[in-house]
Amino acid sequence: MEIQLWREILTPYDLAVKELIVKFEHLIYEHRSQGLYSPIEQVTGRVKTIASILDKAQKKKIPVNEIEERFVDIAGVRIICQFVEDIPKVVDIIRRRTDMEVVKERDYINHMKDSGYRSYHVIVNYEVQTLHGNKKIKVEIQIRTLAMNFWSTIEHSLQYKYKKNIPDHIREKLTNAANAIISLDNEMSSVRSEIMDAQNSFQIHTKLVSDILNNLQNLYGVANEREVLKIQDEFYRIYELNDIDQLKRFCRELDIIAEGYRVQSFTTEEM
Repeated sequence: MEIQLWREILTPYDLAVKELIVKFEHLIYEHRSQGLYSPIEQVTGRVKTIASILDKAQKKKIPVNEIEERFVDIAGVRIICQFVEDIPKVVDIIRRRTDMEVVKERDYINHMKDSGYRSYHVIVNYEVQTLHGNKKIKVEIQIRTLAMNFWSTIEHSLQYKYKKNIPDHIREKLTNAANAIISLDNEMSSVRSEIMDAQNSFQIHTKLVSDILNNLQNLYGVANEREVLKIQDEFYRIYELNDIDQLKRFCRELDIIAEGYRVQSFTTEEM
């Protein structure tokens, strides 16, 4: 098959990956903008290279004209979570979406591979609109923790270097590292509530400060400069106290002032 034709084949897969990354990133934004904890920490994606596709097809003895039908990982999206407990939440989010159809699930969290690999895979059908019409694409979504992703990245590099024949002494170290990753995830889970509380407090604090500064900026153009400077000094005083309740009170009072001038920040939400 000509290289140019391969590029035409892979273009819809590239579109699917880009669209899904935007959608999952927007989920992160929606959670955080509402002061909620997001089970998704970050999202990445990729389309397999032509060389990688051909290499896999050759090893599995799959004819070139059957690749699209039989491969489920030409398009791949990786969702990274902070905690193991977040993974089933993300899976549930995917199951409930109407813009993708779950075809298959593979649980390598509770059924770890012999190599030590852990992740949760969801194969979905996702429809894209192209210049030549609609096309349904299979996408493999991998969901794992930050620790699992670190191990997997190292293991993948070693697999590439040793052409799938990793020496026994290195494989043993990988197994030990995989066990350490399990321990790390378990330890993180044991302090999950404290970490989530700290992160939520930080997000609320950040949003309050952003809303206050937006309102102050808007007031500069319409209110008495001396009044605005006085409000600004009060903000600095409260900010130094590091008291979230006082900061909330100040934000509400500033909203009332800004509303009177019809320059209220529209990003402010009840907290």
